[in-house]
Amino acid sequence: MILLGLAGLIFLFTEESYALIETLSTSIRSYFGRFYLILGLACVLLLVGLAVSPLGKFKLGRTNEEPAFSRLSWIAMLYSAGMGAGILLRAVQEPVFMQQNPPITAETSAEIQALEFTFYQWGFTAWAFYTVFALAIGTAVFKYGRPAYTSSTVFTHSKTRASKIGIKSIDLLVILTTVFGLIAAVALGARQIKGGLDYLNGSLLSENISLVIISAIGVFALISALSGLQKGIKLISRANIFLCVTLLFFVFLQGNILSILNQFVIALYHYCIDFIPLSLAYGNFDPGEAFLTDWTYYYWAFWIAWAPFTGIFIANISRGRTLREIIIGVLLIPSLGSFFWFTVFGQSAFELIEEWRSYNREFDNVFNSLFIFLSNYPAQSIVNALVILLLLSFLVTSLDSAILVLSLHNSRSENPSKRSRILWGLLLTLTTIAFTILSFNKENVDVLNTMQKLLIVTSLPLSFFMVWMLFRWIKSLLTKA
Repeated sequence: MILLGLAGLIFLFTEESYALIETLSTSIRSYFGRFYLILGLACVLLLVGLAVSPLGKFKLGRTNEEPAFSRLSWIAMLYSAGMGAGILLRAVQEPVFMQQNPPITAETSAEIQALEFTFYQWGFTAWAFYTVFALAIGTAVFKYGRPAYTSSTVFTHSKTRASKIGIKSIDLLVILTTVFGLIAAVALGARQIKGGLDYLNGSLLSENISLVIISAIGVFALISALSGLQKGIKLISRANIFLCVTLLFFVFLQGNILSILNQFVIALYHYCIDFIPLSLAYGNFDPGEAFLTDWTYYYWAFWIAWAPFTGIFIANISRGRTLREIIIGVLLIPSLGSFFWFTVFGQSAFELIEEWRSYNREFDNVFNSLFIFLSNYPAQSIVNALVILLLLSFLVTSLDSAILVLSLHNSRSENPSKRSRILWGLLLTLTTIAFTILSFNKENVDVLNTMQKLLIVTSLPLSFFMVWMLFRWIKSLLTKA
């Protein structure tokens, strides 16, 4: 009812909601941005410390329990849920923006600096936010037998009034954040697919195409969610990785391979040695409040808002693995994969711009920049079809993961009923369609981006909760050690 009430308020008072969310999101980034930076660095250092300590042997689950998924399937599922369509949206646009607008003055080239900052915003810190939630939730659920929801990390679910209020408040916040974040992600992803189709068609297609795309995503996501982790979600996630690798090597093998590898190694080296001053925006690594507010604070708030949802999903697929294996697997492997991805597309785009001898902001639009970039390569019809298929597949994975997580919260069971999954699948799909239609009719308000910024607002209480959760989690590990 609360979810429907909030949705109704946004529908009835769209302009007022837009103004309020915009003001709150800007204020949160301005006043709490530095706190987010410190929290992100603390999470990375804490996880590294745990991985090398004796506590790293602690297993999510029984002592003799084996992992439910192979390492390949595990990595495929966590990467699909954690990053998804974002790496396609930003593959070319973000590195090029950083190259054309260097955040800081440094001795390194603009290209290396662009890759380093892109690595920073998609790297260890983002995955650290996800990992701390995954490990805290996994420890509570699989080791201590508590219910499978976020509040289990700090409450033992006693029947006192204070506990009940705390449990309901935390879990409601997670559900609202997940629902509105998913609506925005799927709707904007559908817009990117339509933007690609518009570009390929050479003219603007009907806005109703977006509604057809969202409906298709909803149907496939529901089928996948009903099939469960072992079938639908696992198979689609593996397909995502296969398609990603295919697209990646299509560009990589036609580019300047030595130059790409060289830039990757140099940018990775600088990212690692600059990680702490970058993480604190300290000294020469401070790009200024304007840049931090538009980029880093925005990303950090976004990762924090997504962390409970992604953390619950990662915890569910990581049962039977040790803390050390999860930390190394979740922090390093997806990060390195993202770094190589952005290097291949970024460096290839830099070389295209150099060949053109002038840049007229061809890659500024996040919705069609990848399609414009790929128009410079052969087999365009096949490659563009691959990109659209990959976008659809990533969005299906995001939605089916959300259906599973929300069903876990709703049913309070490790194996939510099909009825619960169907209800959440229909609710998410229909609400996404409704807000997309609203965006058509409110051209003076960017409805979908406003909903994304709603995640920044919810990230603030979640960040405070995260500090509390970390203390309780570490205390429980030390007590049971």
